[in-house]
Amino acid sequence: MTSRQTGISASAGFALAAAAAAFAAIPAAAADFRSVAENAAVLYDAPSARAKKLYVVSHGYPFEVVVVVEGWSKVRDAGGEMTWIESKLLSDKRTVMVRQPLVQVREAADDNAPVAFQAQQNVLLELLEVASGGWLRVRHRDGQSGFIRISQVWGA
Repeated sequence: MTSRQTGISASAGFALAAAAAAFAAIPAAAADFRSVAENAAVLYDAPSARAKKLYVVSHGYPFEVVVVVEGWSKVRDAGGEMTWIESKLLSDKRTVMVRQPLVQVREAADDNAPVAFQAQQNVLLELLEVASGGWLRVRHRDGQSGFIRISQVWGA
């Protein structure tokens, strides 16, 4: 197909191709995860307190923030469902949720390190730091801490 057939000049086509190549070279932005700051938060089907209330989540539940619009955040939960929450109800303090039936939280960021404790599926853990090699340092609400693989949790 020629530029005459597409209605795009050769120089405009080259500029579009260059822009597309430059955009493809930009690394994808890291996901923006936040956790519920309040004891309970209502999730809606639209960014308005007058929208349909879908369900309530408890303190610490992690969400991926997809977009923020005028005091509202469109968020994705661990199951992939998209809903809206008031942005003021989200905290920078991060938690992660265990995805597997039972995981070993290690004393060090090493698969051979002793087990510090075990955590069951859907347990929330406070995210303390992102360690190297695909590990996270986490703390259970009872105070125990250790390292868990990023692949074993949602919210990191």
